Amino acid sequence: MNPGSTLKGTAPTAGQLALARQIGTGETRVAAGVQHVPAAVYTDPAHWQLERERLFGRLPQVLAPSALLPERNMAVPHDATGRPLLITRDGEGKARVFLNVCRHRGTRLVEGADTTCGKRLVCPYHAWTYGLDGRLLALPRPETFPGLDKSDHGLREVPSCEAGGLIWFSPIPDADFSAPEILGLDFAAFGMGELHLFARKTHAVASNWKLIMDAFLESYHVTRLHSATIGPFFKDGITSGDVIGPHQRSAVGRAAELEGVDFADWAQLRKTITFAYQLFPATVVVVSPDYVNLMTLMPQAHDATLVEDFMLIPEAPQTDKAQSHWQRSWDLLDGAVFSGEDFRAAELGQQGLATGAVPQLTLGLLEGGIRRFHEICAEQLAQ
Repeated sequence: MNPGSTLKGTAPTAGQLALARQIGTGETRVAAGVQHVPAAVYTDPAHWQLERERLFGRLPQVLAPSALLPERNMAVPHDATGRPLLITRDGEGKARVFLNVCRHRGTRLVEGADTTCGKRLVCPYHAWTYGLDGRLLALPRPETFPGLDKSDHGLREVPSCEAGGLIWFSPIPDADFSAPEILGLDFAAFGMGELHLFARKTHAVASNWKLIMDAFLESYHVTRLHSATIGPFFKDGITSGDVIGPHQRSAVGRAAELEGVDFADWAQLRKTITFAYQLFPATVVVVSPDYVNLMTLMPQAHDATLVEDFMLIPEAPQTDKAQSHWQRSWDLLDGAVFSGEDFRAAELGQQGLATGAVPQLTLGLLEGGIRRFHEICAEQLAQ
């Protein structure tokens, strides 16, 4: 596959086609009028604690792309949600999420943060050994634990779901993964489950998590904040969007280039439209014609957020030319656009709002997605 080719996948969903047709006819998603958001939702530590409990302590969230664990018998620790998690792909190919805690004495089972390969997980303290499906397989000197039933001492599994190339988890039992499964149909249309992980990086952003999300909920800033990078590729204000449960889906593109495009030709359509998904509460998926960026936001405080950025490409680079091509794309998006512009803008916004000079944020007609996002936050916080 040549670098820069369009992503493969299934046929588009009805929702994706509807957004593309809106752009093709020049329709623009606009709000009903000027709206406002209280600055306190970004600056009040007490409000963040409520979000921590009722959003991040209750709702399903994306942990990683399936491409982080492309083969069977792989595992990767994940600590940034505030829980010691362990993502695995077992010998049958099933993605699972466990607490990264040995059932013997509570020792952290897998150290570090990198993906590891192997059929077994061995506790570094007393060598209790587990399978990638969580089963306790063996322990030294089993006769010193009379009556112990190994089937009762497997790793604590956390509810999870793999759909459309994304691995979700839930912090509570009896999770409802129906929305992730519906969204999975959209992501299958991009072939996300078959993509290769080219790069990943975690950014520490001195900002409230919602200021980062806001940047991916409106197109008003694109030709301005990104004027030196990706702004020139987009026509100002040509965007469409809708919602899937608490999640938002949007598309930006170049209406002129859609003239004469066969909407039944998904590959042709994909070359002119960039889709973005804002997965509630705090995940962003940006689908460009030839690669995907997945950003998982993990708030650490009211003014501090970790953002893990993953870049997914059609296949592993086969030549130096391909490697160079994807490296330039990664440097542009992760380094110049996201880190250098979007995250920087969020940090500058946090600094300004912390002064109290702006009691409420003012949203124009092209920023309705932000208003809807905050309405969803309020709805979920009230539950």
